[in-house]
Amino acid sequence: MEDKKLKKMNEEWLEEATITQIQEKLESGELTSKELVLMYLHRIAAYDSQLHSIIEVNPDALQIAEALDAERNESGPRSRLHGIPILLKDNIDTNDKMHTSAGSLALKNSIALHDSFVAEQLRKAGAIILGKTNMTEWANFIAIGMKSGYSSRGGQVLNPYGPGRFDVGGSSSGSGAAVAANFATAAVGTETSGSILNPSCQNSLVGIKPTVGLISRRGIIPIAHTQDTAGPMARTVEDAAILLNSLCGSDEKDPITKTNPFGQTDFSEYLLKQGLEGKRVGVAVKGFIELLSEEKQKVIQMAVDILKSSGADVIETIEIPSAKANWKYDVLTYEFKPDLNAYLISLHPSIPIKNLTDLIEFNKNNEEKMLKYGQAVLIESDETSGSLTEAAYIEALEFDLYHSKKQGIDFALEKYGLDAIVFPSEEGSHISAKAGYPSIAVPAGYTTEGEPVGITFAGTAYSEPLLIEVAYAFEQMTKFRKAPVLERE
Repeated sequence: MEDKKLKKMNEEWLEEATITQIQEKLESGELTSKELVLMYLHRIAAYDSQLHSIIEVNPDALQIAEALDAERNESGPRSRLHGIPILLKDNIDTNDKMHTSAGSLALKNSIALHDSFVAEQLRKAGAIILGKTNMTEWANFIAIGMKSGYSSRGGQVLNPYGPGRFDVGGSSSGSGAAVAANFATAAVGTETSGSILNPSCQNSLVGIKPTVGLISRRGIIPIAHTQDTAGPMARTVEDAAILLNSLCGSDEKDPITKTNPFGQTDFSEYLLKQGLEGKRVGVAVKGFIELLSEEKQKVIQMAVDILKSSGADVIETIEIPSAKANWKYDVLTYEFKPDLNAYLISLHPSIPIKNLTDLIEFNKNNEEKMLKYGQAVLIESDETSGSLTEAAYIEALEFDLYHSKKQGIDFALEKYGLDAIVFPSEEGSHISAKAGYPSIAVPAGYTTEGEPVGITFAGTAYSEPLLIEVAYAFEQMTKFRKAPVLERE
């Protein structure tokens, strides 16, 4: 009876536990990382059959935790992530007993020959890679109309706030659902366009989509090198900032990281409760808010009203010239083939999928399992040369860069003298994504049915410190996030 009572108490404490709270218990000896891993595994076993957010658990997680406990006792923690369980999206390479498949059965047996930069950084920090999360297959770059969160390998991820009722968001859907459901302390997602921000908004999380270059892309199954990036997904801005500290860094094998100005910056230094005071914030609603339901629009307006009482100078109706530009995904179509081919050819020789053409053929030969939504996007990309020499590619790239920067984010920041831009939910994420600029999603409330709603703060290149300031201040003013109510099956 006493054991059951303790188990229940531990489970209740674990819900919404932050990195700082966990570290306090680890330091005091009230908790070990091994016990922490067991507690999360218990929750996964009890609840994830409803959500399908976890695609596999790290078989070595408990033993890694034990080793980190011993190290803590002997020489102290390596960082604030020491002994903290973190989940990785299933397109991030880990050289261990786990697979990396982008949610596809085509790569279900693929074990990476090397750690990704992200995995390397987490291991150096002493984090425990607890497992891999399900995702929208190939990061939703396979078919037109694929449902967010669906993969042939992992099935359909469901939103813990309303399984089967509310969209879970994509493509980092498993990371979003799992962290929202308290299956790990935090997770790493990836974004090409909206894939961190969207599931963060839909699961009442904080998601940081960094500047392209802040985190190395090495060892991540790609879509497009000009837009791809990993980023933290957590329940609080503080946890997201702490995780970002370990993910950030320069990598000789990824040249864009040489533009990263931060070095050993501690992003948690920007967690300022008064971070909105004196800031000039523009709200981009025209061309964006009408894409949301009427009820979500009301939630967004309430969030804007709160911003106006924060000490910030809020400009409510800024306009972004490119809001109604004829945006396409042509750049992604051209970059996907050479980027994916370079990844596939680097896999273990036992993996028969060596290029995009092989993948398309595998899907055709296993149509019932693989092509629930077709593969029109893959086929369109495979029809390009793969050499990036087409005039259409260069024109599309120039269009995206000009309209996302000079007629997009930078235009608005300069015209209105802004520090940051607020977008409703993740609408407008494509503009920041095409610019390679950072954004942070923060919970903004819920509809009357309980569906989460978020807002996104966006800025120019490497403005993460400023965005963390305003996002943290908004979070501390509102504290909207509440845990989903899960039921055992």
